[in-house]
Amino acid sequence: MGKIRIFMLLPPLIFAAIAALFFFGNIREDRDSLPSAREGQPAPPVVVTQLGDKAVFDDDSLRSGEVKLVNFWASWCAPCRAEHPLLEELAEEVPVFGVNYRDQPDRALDFLDELGDPFAGIGADTAGRMGLDWGLYGVPETYVVAGDGTVILRFAGPITREIVANRIRPAMERAAAH
Repeated sequence: MGKIRIFMLLPPLIFAAIAALFFFGNIREDRDSLPSAREGQPAPPVVVTQLGDKAVFDDDSLRSGEVKLVNFWASWCAPCRAEHPLLEELAEEVPVFGVNYRDQPDRALDFLDELGDPFAGIGADTAGRMGLDWGLYGVPETYVVAGDGTVILRFAGPITREIVANRIRPAMERAAAH
């Protein structure tokens, strides 16, 4: 009889545990953000190859003393196309470095020819190795990097005007004060 009662209590206890996880997950400050182990840490090494005749960037570029953005993107990514005009606007304020992620070089160059090239430096990550090192979930992702190369913010997903105002710009201010 004792075993039957324990098994009868198990489903309600499992349900209560799952309900508690959902409840506490939904009352977090920012439910939509994905955690990043890179925030507050030095940016991982830049390991890219040249994309066409575009200027490539390297580790020294990330530690140049000024705030910058690193944007992972691809020509096959529809949200990358949607956020591109905002990257062009941000590039008027800070250097934006682009990492073309797991893409075909000719398609990536066509993408930039069509939409414009906001990148102060760009490189291709055809094998996806740099993306793995940076903790990339998928494209697009944008990182705010302080002048010493410390990652201040990682934003997964396409940036919007609201994201720029509420997440990217405050992170740029923190990076400038870093």
